Amino acid sequence: MELNFRKAAIIGCGSVGASIAFRFLQQGLFSHLVLLDANPAKAEGEAMDLSDGMPYGAAMEITAGTYDDAASCALAVITAGVNQKPGQTRLELIAQNIAILKQIVDELTARHFGGILLIVSNPVDVLTYAAWKLSGFPKERVIGSGTVLDTARLKQLLGEELKVDSRNVHAFIVGEHGDSELAVWSGANVSGLDLDDFCRLQGKELRAADMDRLYRDIRDSAQAIIQRKGATYYGIAMAVGRIAECIVKDEHAVLPISVVLEGEYGLEDLALSIPSLVGRNGLEKILEIPLGQSERTALRDSAQQLKEVIGGLSLPPA
Repeated sequence: MELNFRKAAIIGCGSVGASIAFRFLQQGLFSHLVLLDANPAKAEGEAMDLSDGMPYGAAMEITAGTYDDAASCALAVITAGVNQKPGQTRLELIAQNIAILKQIVDELTARHFGGILLIVSNPVDVLTYAAWKLSGFPKERVIGSGTVLDTARLKQLLGEELKVDSRNVHAFIVGEHGDSELAVWSGANVSGLDLDDFCRLQGKELRAADMDRLYRDIRDSAQAIIQRKGATYYGIAMAVGRIAECIVKDEHAVLPISVVLEGEYGLEDLALSIPSLVGRNGLEKILEIPLGQSERTALRDSAQQLKEVIGGLSLPPA
């Protein structure tokens, strides 16, 4: 089926899916947005509610639909799954969400879906790998939202700490989108100025204890939000909107999305959140950025945790 590059589907209309749909409406990236949910009435209600705001947003068509409608989409955003509960890790969600993911992927592949799969459901790195295996698609067309949100949290908190616009902060969170993620402090900079140099110019010292505190705040941010309001969705909607923008506009932008590794960083047979070039066809290139020795060790430890989880899954061969 011929792809419509101005058409996208969101599969799963819970708080995350609905928030992403709202973000897409604001951005005006697509001319047609199809909403799917296990509860069709929920998808219909969200489409109706969003459509009411179109006179004040972008000109587009928002409809509830089926997998037949999604078949021609250039992008399918998968948010369906069981929500993370207070005190629950993302990895504990895996059994239920793998089963849901398999149903979705089977429906799309049965219709010869030729677009990009963007996995948002958690645990996103494991589910990205599973979607790649289940779909049989090339890894360029199966990506996850990864640590794009975590990286935004790092930029925001570091900007507050240094009293500088967070948009001028350049740094990455990599590894698992979860408890074993790591901050790449060795490459952090403010508009090209090394972090230490910028701190010196500001008359401020960023100590190891400060960096550890910031990292812990980022790592634990989702749980802190879930404990207060039950779920996170606005931040991830902004992150997914940014990924979609890179795809639609063919930006060749660098984002730490979840990607399948085949030897990069000495790792393979798993997906991790790694800085990558993103454009019209999805993943363009995985970037092997310089890492300090402790960072490289932490990345391997993060990968090992995910590989142990993946090893317990029943997935087809690559």
